[in-house]
Amino acid sequence: QVQLVESGGGLVQAGGSLRLSCAASGRTFSSYVMGWFRQAPGKEREFVAAIRWSGGNTLYADSVKGRFTISRDNAKNTVYLQMNGLKPEDTAVYYCATREGPLTTTERRYAYWGQGTQVTVSS
Repeated sequence: QVQLVESGGGLVQAGGSLRLSCAASGRTFSSYVMGWFRQAPGKEREFVAAIRWSGGNTLYADSVKGRFTISRDNAKNTVYLQMNGLKPEDTAVYYCATREGPLTTTERRYAYWGQGTQVTVSS
């Protein structure tokens, strides 16, 4: 049973930083991709970033390029999302998700999801 547990959300002022963590268990993830998605109130869930466990290739949404960095610690089975230069429009519930296969931004291709962590950026 794959389990994903996010942490690290909170309230921060615009321009500030947060680091989200996603601890994964229940599988050997070497052939998997880990993704971060977010959903703001009244909006659809959208792709943020993704990384391959093996090789570390990454993919970012245009809206976060240059501000967010996704990384992984294979020994801890944990993926991180370092968020710098936060803006009020980054306010959302952030979810991590995983799939076996190539990098993709497509939400429906991710099979397993965490419960989400709230990020609120005040202006």
